[in-house]
Amino acid sequence: MRLLRPLADRGEPLAEFDLGLMYELGHGVPRDLPTAHMWFSLAASSPVLLDMAVANRDRIAAKMSLEQIAEAERLAQQWKPK
Repeated sequence: MRLLRPLADRGEPLAEFDLGLMYELGHGVPRDLPTAHMWFSLAASSPVLLDMAVANRDRIAAKMSLEQIAEAERLAQQWKPK
């Protein structure tokens, strides 16, 4: 997390994807599906990661409530690189 978060905050798609995995699985962070969904959505902006990021986002969306999905989409829309 210490290494990935600054990269993800700058908009690095691979770091965003990795953070999505970490939040999905609860590795080094509390498990948080809306946050994982957000990071996968952001990672999907990369043509290289598009298919994997969308597949992971859609897979976890199936486990989320409509409210959680709406929250994840709101977070992704509001996110700005630092």
